[in-house]
Amino acid sequence: MHRFFRHPVRLVPLAFLVAIGIGTGLLMLPPMTAPRHEPAPLLTALFTATSAISVTGLTSVDTPTFWSATGLVVIMVLTQIGGLGILTGAALVVLTVSRRLGLHNRMLVQAETLEYGIGNLGRLLLRIGATVLACEAAMTAIVTVRLWLGYDYPLGRALWSAGFHAIQAFNNSGFSLYPHGLLSLARDPWVCLPLALGSIIGGLGFPALFEAVREWRHPIRWAVTTKLTIWGSLALVLLGFLVLLLIEWSNARTIGPYAVGDKILAAFTQIALSRTGGIEVVPIAGLREETYPLLTGLMFIGGGSASTAGGIKVTTFFLLAFIIWAEMRGEPDVTVGHRRVATASQRQALTVALLSVAIVAVGTLLLIAMTHQVPFDAALFEITSAFSTTGLSVGVTSALSDAGLLLLTVLMYIGRVGPLTLGSAIALNTRRRLYRYPEEQPIVG
Repeated sequence: MHRFFRHPVRLVPLAFLVAIGIGTGLLMLPPMTAPRHEPAPLLTALFTATSAISVTGLTSVDTPTFWSATGLVVIMVLTQIGGLGILTGAALVVLTVSRRLGLHNRMLVQAETLEYGIGNLGRLLLRIGATVLACEAAMTAIVTVRLWLGYDYPLGRALWSAGFHAIQAFNNSGFSLYPHGLLSLARDPWVCLPLALGSIIGGLGFPALFEAVREWRHPIRWAVTTKLTIWGSLALVLLGFLVLLLIEWSNARTIGPYAVGDKILAAFTQIALSRTGGIEVVPIAGLREETYPLLTGLMFIGGGSASTAGGIKVTTFFLLAFIIWAEMRGEPDVTVGHRRVATASQRQALTVALLSVAIVAVGTLLLIAMTHQVPFDAALFEITSAFSTTGLSVGVTSALSDAGLLLLTVLMYIGRVGPLTLGSAIALNTRRRLYRYPEEQPIVG
């Protein structure tokens, strides 16, 4: 037991399991479901709690009609806890009560936040909390005013709807109070843009976000992680937006009937939310076949490290691109912005990417084998959405058997914990060898 607690990273999977267990128990209580529904079955509660804690947003039931107001509040709270990270939230409580953190607790939070150092952890946690509250409050205020004045919502209902969706967007989750997501508001910039920008900010990751803000005048000074995250995210959003807009421009089932400005707004918002969040702005089931590989790829890549997003992370994806580029040019080192990338980081990127590909591939095959009716592209989309904790769906999830729902539940958990973190938690020791074997170069290709 002592050896277990000496390695803080091992507590991450356990902490998420505990949170999922508590959330499942709460959602099974009778007050959590709407009056005309029976209490949620174990599998429904487990699936929903895992989806909320993992900030995914996939649902096996119709969220606004199945859950009561109390149940929706619980889902919203679970989403917020999952977005902040179980260990980050625990450390915030400890910091509030004791005003200081011991070295052991600082190491625990470092395992979740991936902060560069542990010396100023208290200040880091306060900045994280302030950033989350400020962003969510700003989104809530803008959307509340719009729903109140533009759609004649009562003030209380407008505030509730705006707050719920602001938390979902910033934490890159896909739960919605509307049966069809935000399709009815897809052409309203006062609703779409705040949520899209909040999702992008939440998906950047706090290390990259804080450094970018601190050194915004001198981007050349940014660390490699910040450069890859910021510029990589902008490139993915821009490329995805242009491709989606081009493919769906004349699609009568999606944005075809919209005016030009509305097409641009809907395409941008959907891409911003598709990379890391699962709120539906464009009818996903109506997309052309060419669009699904685009969204699947963006979901698989995900957002920034130490962010509310899932996926293999932007840093991992672009680091792999630089590794390939260096190898094609015969360079002895992998360099990014006049900085040499450590060999350990390259190995970690390859490990995360290959493990993730294997998990998605196996998950897709299992889902097809379990159902025998789901096409390959739909199964791949649904599995990638679950593993990347995105939450978009082509309508497969609600029709799955219990075995299929359990499969997605496991994938959402693994996707939130992270393949590398889970592997590190299972490993008993990290050994340092006192010797090295002779080197040999196998033939590759």
